[in-house]
Amino acid sequence: MLKLLRPAMTRILTPLGRALVRRGIGPNAVTAIGTLGTVVSALLFFPLGQLPVGAVVITVFVLFDLLDGLVARMGGGGGSTWGAFLDSTLDRVADAAIFAGLILYFVSTGDALLTAVTLFCLVAGLLVSYAKARAEGLGLTCDVGLAERPERLVVVLVAACFGGLGVPYILAAGMWLLAAASAVTVVQRVVHVYRQTRER
Repeated sequence: MLKLLRPAMTRILTPLGRALVRRGIGPNAVTAIGTLGTVVSALLFFPLGQLPVGAVVITVFVLFDLLDGLVARMGGGGGSTWGAFLDSTLDRVADAAIFAGLILYFVSTGDALLTAVTLFCLVAGLLVSYAKARAEGLGLTCDVGLAERPERLVVVLVAACFGGLGVPYILAAGMWLLAAASAVTVVQRVVHVYRQTRER
């Protein structure tokens, strides 16, 4: 579903992309700004319990993940192997900051169970990304799974936003759902790679 929405979001962001290119701002700078904004927002708003504000601000910066590729395609410079590596690496930094912010929030509220669940989401999310990167480094494909990065971000940000607005149980439900979906995705990717190695 999220992949189907990408073309629409690209059309919306195109004018902003053109403006950045005209000002000489390249995709790597866009990537760095998006990551910095996400990290600062997550570690500032979430631990203070300002979940709705944090979720909205982080969503704005997450859109930079679409914008950097758009700027590169428009000739903003920096669209390269280095740019792809930087983007993937900083995505992990941003994801870690989001979950770290929520972990600090749950610690401050004394909720040990959700602290542990969110920590599991953080680790499982990194494993999902690592499995794909390692498989592709071995010349295999690994573009499968129930919960890829966009889906994980939607679940955690929506749950944080509405949980912070007082909707009962949605934050806990979101974290448990994300934990389960991330675990399933790791297993799916391991099985997918195993099947490819058996066919060789």
